[in-house]
Amino acid sequence: MASVGRKFVPFPIRCSIVGARQTFRELSLAMINTMQNVISQMLPARHLPTCRLCVTLKAMKEKVDIKTNLAHVRERIAAAAQRAGRAPKEVTLVAVTKTHPAAVARAAYQAGLRDLGENRVQEADLKLSDLQELNSRPDRPRWHMIGHLQRRKARLAVALFDIIHSVDSLRLAQRINRVAEESDKVMPVLLEVNVSGEASKHGLGLSDKASFLADVEQIVTLPHLQPCGLMTMAPIVSDPEQTRPIFVALRALRDELSARFPEADWRELSMGMTDDLEVAIEEGATMVRVGRAIFGSRGK
Repeated sequence: MASVGRKFVPFPIRCSIVGARQTFRELSLAMINTMQNVISQMLPARHLPTCRLCVTLKAMKEKVDIKTNLAHVRERIAAAAQRAGRAPKEVTLVAVTKTHPAAVARAAYQAGLRDLGENRVQEADLKLSDLQELNSRPDRPRWHMIGHLQRRKARLAVALFDIIHSVDSLRLAQRINRVAEESDKVMPVLLEVNVSGEASKHGLGLSDKASFLADVEQIVTLPHLQPCGLMTMAPIVSDPEQTRPIFVALRALRDELSARFPEADWRELSMGMTDDLEVAIEEGATMVRVGRAIFGSRGK
């Protein structure tokens, strides 16, 4: 039995309600698509980008798509967590809004997402300025810096973001620590590790383990930095199972660092994206970074 207010609703009726909601979403998309097609036949192509109705329909479609896609992603997370004997709430879904406009980030927030990820500091600065009404709310979004961060942009990153996933060198950690001190702030960070060893990827390398451990030893002593765990980028492969050794290795490294440096909090493992999030969760991910599965293909 399910309840609505103080009344109990029998299971078959509850199923009908859920089905009706899904049907409504499908009808909404069908109606929007139909209207878009009619308008595109009526107006010259050069007028479509400035047509107010076109813009409104596009925004409506994005909202419907995001809600539907988000529900599917949450189902994937829950299923993977169940297979691993974990609770879905142990996994934070970071919705990657990079290269999408502020309107998409706003729609994501309205769909219930509270953790949003960006990978370019300047883009995030512009986007956050357009979302001031959200950032002033008690349940405001938590902004994650997930892309490569140059030292010269550390000051703005510390001002904009709630957590930085991509601390990939001792020098960057020291720079963040200095600017955070100037702001009287302790900055939560994740150490990015290049587990795969690919030259195309950023991250602390593991080829010289002694050097890696020496860098971490210094990082955990920085007073205005709060290490919270590790992040990695797995290789792009056709079979998600091929990423499993990368995630296993990051979890093992996290456990090793937790034993060596217990003064830091190593609870977070940021790993897994649209194509391999299930494997990452099965291997202990506490944060997955998902963009395409929620928002579709993004612009360049």
